[in-house]
Amino acid sequence: MSSKLFDLTGKTAIVTGGNGGIGYGMASEIGKSGANVVITGRNSDKTKEAVNELKKSFDNVIGIDSDVSDEASIKDMIKISFDTFGSIDVLINNAGIGIREFPENYSTDDWNQVININLTGAFLCSREVYPFMKSQGSGKIINIGSMTSIFGLDWAVAYASSKGGIVQLTKTLAVSWAKDNIQSNCILPGWIHTDLTQGIKDQFQDRYKQILSRIPSNRWGEPDDLAGTAVYLSSSASDYVNGVSIAVDGGYTSF
Repeated sequence: MSSKLFDLTGKTAIVTGGNGGIGYGMASEIGKSGANVVITGRNSDKTKEAVNELKKSFDNVIGIDSDVSDEASIKDMIKISFDTFGSIDVLINNAGIGIREFPENYSTDDWNQVININLTGAFLCSREVYPFMKSQGSGKIINIGSMTSIFGLDWAVAYASSKGGIVQLTKTLAVSWAKDNIQSNCILPGWIHTDLTQGIKDQFQDRYKQILSRIPSNRWGEPDDLAGTAVYLSSSASDYVNGVSIAVDGGYTSF
């Protein structure tokens, strides 16, 4: 039994923002665990490149141009996914952006853009996959939050607010849809080397070094560091795990 516990053969997983960073890392390991994989993103060329790279490890992957802040785009993405593979078993709400600015200077347009993509997008994708998961009798929703849901960052007011909302969205979906055998959980990445965090290293060297000095594991994380948690939450090994947020941060929030 244990050898099949993390087997995702025959399952279909959608990873929004799966064409790079931690999304790509999770998509890669989920595909290697046997699942059909759908990666989505707004950058068509980047998505095509990611699909080609993933196909070096497994064939059952497609890429879809999609914008999680657009309801029509989400509906199209989900229809294509279902029509291609015949089921939607796992949804990873990973797509997200960050705009760095102090609260007193933050524009309403920037605030709305971050909230619409990071939080509203996760809600819309979850709402639209729900009928498919309910009719199948099971499903897994994995929301990608952030350790900024635990503490604040002065230059990330919209991002931190959106990720705090993600944690509460996760809990609400968990208690709402548990009756349908749908589990909703959250991963809280720590400081991970991605395009989203590259600006900290490039523009705020002192801050980068300060962060590193506080990580007990003595290194920033890599996208692959989240892959195992994603596979676990996608698999039957987590069938009685619901509504939790798991920090993958090298011990940062425990220090």
